[in-house]
Amino acid sequence: MIKQFPQDESHGGEEDPRGTEERSSGRGGKSSPARKQRRWARERAAQGLYQQLMNPIPLDQLEAQFMEDAFMLRIDLELFRRILRGVEQHAAELDSAIEPHLDRPVHELDPIEHAILRLGAFELTHMLETPRAIVINEAVELAKRFGATDGHRYVNGVLDRLADRTRPTEPRRRD
Repeated sequence: MIKQFPQDESHGGEEDPRGTEERSSGRGGKSSPARKQRRWARERAAQGLYQQLMNPIPLDQLEAQFMEDAFMLRIDLELFRRILRGVEQHAAELDSAIEPHLDRPVHELDPIEHAILRLGAFELTHMLETPRAIVINEAVELAKRFGATDGHRYVNGVLDRLADRTRPTEPRRRD
């Protein structure tokens, strides 16, 4: 059985009500199905990373647990696997990358925020095809949904500073 984040809801057969990955730049349109699939992949990957922090198991076993959920057929499985495997492979490097931007040691982070920060740090450092603004926005949305009350602000600040260091020439997101 998949361990869910606190407050997680089942998706059932309905459209996901939580929003879209890349807002339509204020033009009033809806996000594409591919964007939703990527958003859901990040959400499930964050859940898997959280689960690994709480109760580490072999990655193949973790993936198999997630694949028991029919909703997984609706997500971008390639992105889900790339994030899970990449974060596992680079966990120490990712923690070292975010640590200078924290106000406490990495091991004192809330596990949900730690999982989301690792996910965002992985995308910022290893998935350069994804714009920094999208990486940070997606991480902030995950933190709003699953993290502590103001956890999204913390995630935003840490990843923004990391992005300034790792992607200094890439434009910042519009606020």
